[in-house]
Amino acid sequence: MSISAAVRDQLAVANIKTDRFREVVVRLLSYGVIVRDEDRTEQLLYDDARRVEALLEDYFEVAGFLLHHDSTNQFYRLYAPGAAVDGLPQDTLEPVPSLRARVSPDFVATALALRFLYQNKLNNGDIQSQGEALISFEELAATMQTQLKRSLPVGSTDKMALLAELKRHRLLRYAAGFTIADEDALLAIRPTILGIVSNDALAAALDADGVIEQEATVGADQ
Repeated sequence: MSISAAVRDQLAVANIKTDRFREVVVRLLSYGVIVRDEDRTEQLLYDDARRVEALLEDYFEVAGFLLHHDSTNQFYRLYAPGAAVDGLPQDTLEPVPSLRARVSPDFVATALALRFLYQNKLNNGDIQSQGEALISFEELAATMQTQLKRSLPVGSTDKMALLAELKRHRLLRYAAGFTIADEDALLAIRPTILGIVSNDALAAALDADGVIEQEATVGADQ
């Protein structure tokens, strides 16, 4: 039996159409993550992915990818071959740099700051029911300065563009009407940050006094 025939048979058992399975696969390859509470589209994608989770794991494993399901916080993340992820078994495959998204130094530095803040909230037990950590924009800016010796972009437009990029990568969540001028508005750091920035990467960045590499995991850009 061919691989495609075996896939169709398993999809028929789960009552999932081939086009829908393809949509889930493409979403994971494009975004690297499916978060159930992001919107209605991802809620449906996540629910369908759960119905064929074993098939998806096998499908990606053949190509050397790792599909991780965080059932507590309800998201899937796809890791490229050789990815080092805290809390997951070590991948024995060689890393494939071309599968890593190229992002800006501002993005990487801010992701590191978010990881630092999330870890502090986690250590203090200050985590919300959905696994998120709430911070103010000022907390983020201050952490950038004190821990990484870097500043956020100067203009408000550039700051909001950076936050939007982090939100697109499912690392941040904030209300539609959020503005950095509102001191009471909060940013929610998602638990997905743990799979993007490892403990080792955070420690290296802090030790290096803000030396930032322009790398992120597979599927981080669209």
